Amino acid sequence: MPRFGHDLFLGAWQKLGLLAVCLWPLTLLSRLYLFVQHLRYAHGWASALRLSVPVLVVGNVVVGGTGKTPIVIHIAQRLTELGWKVGVIARGVGGQQTGCTEVKQDSLASLVGDEALLLKRRLGLPVFIGKARSQAASQLLQTYPDTQLIISDDGLQHRALHHDIAICVFDDTGLGNGFLLPAGPLRESWPRPSGPGVFQIKVHTGQHAFEDSFCASRQLSAQAVNARAELRALATWQHQTVDALAAIAQPQAFFKALHAAGLRLGETQVFPDHHPLSAWSPVSQRDVLCTEKDAVKLWPRHPEVWAVPLQCELPAAFWNVLLPHLQRLSLADGHQTA
Repeated sequence: MPRFGHDLFLGAWQKLGLLAVCLWPLTLLSRLYLFVQHLRYAHGWASALRLSVPVLVVGNVVVGGTGKTPIVIHIAQRLTELGWKVGVIARGVGGQQTGCTEVKQDSLASLVGDEALLLKRRLGLPVFIGKARSQAASQLLQTYPDTQLIISDDGLQHRALHHDIAICVFDDTGLGNGFLLPAGPLRESWPRPSGPGVFQIKVHTGQHAFEDSFCASRQLSAQAVNARAELRALATWQHQTVDALAAIAQPQAFFKALHAAGLRLGETQVFPDHHPLSAWSPVSQRDVLCTEKDAVKLWPRHPEVWAVPLQCELPAAFWNVLLPHLQRLSLADGHQTA
């Protein structure tokens, strides 16, 4: 969707305006689709795959970027530190790869998608992609049979794979106008009708809490890195002008964070989320800063570009809720965790 059209819908989805009201009849098609999907699984016409290990999904019920991937990275890193053997699955949005495949450190973002490649490089864990997440998860377990937990980056609405834990992520837009697509931003109704035995936790990445959600604190790293693994403190750019680009759902949030770090921005380039950036070239001789998600696409041709990692952390209260439940699930499945 062109950026103008994207912004138009985002604006309309936040209020009960004329466009939302005109589109409301089309939400009946969304309701019908969701109802049919419910009937398919409720009456056994389709079945969800249940794995031998717990499945945790980090996703959202609204369209747009709420900051899922940094939360996936944080949860996977923390659980790995605690001794869990974690695998990650994703759809591979933006990639041309068909079917299921394992993401490698040297995979191309154009094939496996920018987020999946970022997950692999940040985590170093098994990462598999596939439009059918049930197939991706099965292939991951076959390849790495000692895996104790699978984390899915997005996929709350993918019913073919049963998930035991749902981490629902919200930002300050909340539920918007509360309508289903296309009159509103909701992918499914809220509260979402989670299946039996599904444990749900709400997390928010904005400044304002959503219902009884846990706050995920996020901030830019104090250091940037380039493809040559060189590190440079953001503070060293405070007395010069730098350029920046972002091909993410909310690019202005990245630019705002750079401003908050004391940087003076020259050219700022905005591209649609998951844009391949294959034809991008610098517009000046100034240093260029970007997100990690953009860097995995730019570095093969522009190793000099600086990526600024986004650091995410969930509070102790979140872990006090999640960890005991994960432990119970693991024991129920016959696995012993650290």
